[in-house]
Amino acid sequence: MRETIFSENAPAPIGPYSQAVQVGNQFYFSGQIGLDPQTGMFASQDVSEQTVQVMKNIKAIMEVKGLVFSDVVKTSIFLKDMNDFPKVNEVYATYFQDNYPARETVEVSRLPKDALVEISVICVKN
Repeated sequence: MRETIFSENAPAPIGPYSQAVQVGNQFYFSGQIGLDPQTGMFASQDVSEQTVQVMKNIKAIMEVKGLVFSDVVKTSIFLKDMNDFPKVNEVYATYFQDNYPARETVEVSRLPKDALVEISVICVKN
């Protein structure tokens, strides 16, 4: 069974995709960028602040299904500039304790709306 997940407390999709999709006990989240869902604007042009907003957006979508960050089993991080990795990692680390999810981090040439960071996650609810 497949179900589309939507939260008004996260930015609406800017294309033909869902914020997240549930299949059984697995949850696949589309990449989130640092847009404030109320204004549609970036929280800041600072990569750390954009990362905080990304994580808030992910949390807002997770809350629709009662998920928490300990349910995250995989993350993908896309950076405009790999030199920002330490700043993004510092923010990211505040959301996970022990049992860290699997992860890859890659530098890309460009992100939607010229974001500095984009993060997607996969969750499993037992």
